[in-house]
Amino acid sequence: MTRRTCLTGLSGIAAAGLVSSPGTVHSHETTSEKKIRFCLNTSTIRGQKLPLEEEVDLVSETGYDGIEPWIREIETYQQSGKSLSDLKKKIADKGLQVESAIGFARWIVDDAGEREKGLEQMKRDMELVSSIGGTRIAAPPVGMHGQDSAALDLFAAAERYAVLLELGREMGVTPQVEIWGPSRNLSRLGEAVFVAVESGDQDACVLPDVYHIFRGGSDFEGLSLLNGSAIHCFHFNDYPATPDREKLGDGDRVYPGDGVAPWQQLVDILDHIGFAGAVSLELFNKSYWAEDPRQVLQTGLSKMKAVFQSHSHSESAS
Repeated sequence: MTRRTCLTGLSGIAAAGLVSSPGTVHSHETTSEKKIRFCLNTSTIRGQKLPLEEEVDLVSETGYDGIEPWIREIETYQQSGKSLSDLKKKIADKGLQVESAIGFARWIVDDAGEREKGLEQMKRDMELVSSIGGTRIAAPPVGMHGQDSAALDLFAAAERYAVLLELGREMGVTPQVEIWGPSRNLSRLGEAVFVAVESGDQDACVLPDVYHIFRGGSDFEGLSLLNGSAIHCFHFNDYPATPDREKLGDGDRVYPGDGVAPWQQLVDILDHIGFAGAVSLELFNKSYWAEDPRQVLQTGLSKMKAVFQSHSHSESAS
């Protein structure tokens, strides 16, 4: 990559509104005072094997603002003969938003035939998300994530993301470039941002994750270069001091504040960039899967709110 290419990319970032320009004036209002929406990614209680409609009830009853289901759950619900329009109404009646959804379409792969199949799958996935009132879906590097995968040409990935965004506009669902820390490709925050920027699309956005940013080796300070409007949903979780970073797995994630993530720094950055989206609790901890799901949801929401409340108290003290 040449210096000129880098500068062109940086200009594109500013033009797309993905990063904060040097002259940006930030509000003195803190993140905790804005309407941050608290969301539940259903992986957090996957082990309890609840039907999606029961998860919706629990999410609402425990005080969340939104839900982030997995495509396979929506498919299971539909295949059981139940109506997606009824589910959409139930979610709306409960006062919830479908903040995002998790799917695994192979939109980013090098093989053109496989990529076309991936786009067809993404179209079906987007239709499911739209049918229950959602407007966003994760776009992880599926098919290019294995350690035996070829190194991804990020410019090619950006072109493929632009195609995906165009499909999303047709379907009314925005795909978010998702970072996967253990992945061969798009494991780092800068790679995901590069793909979003170089897509040249005004709807480009990224889906960060506390665990994945750390697991991939990026510094959280990199988030401070982004514009908060480029992040609609942020996966919240924490990670323990051991094992070492490279050995951490999905199941090691813990509640926010129960690990060693730098929450003061993170919330400071979210304030700075004007983030006002959804923070979604995404965990895969088997010990939580063995517990009462209501207790898990209550604990998770309490701990997510606590990291913002702690920040507010430190702001007041200063």
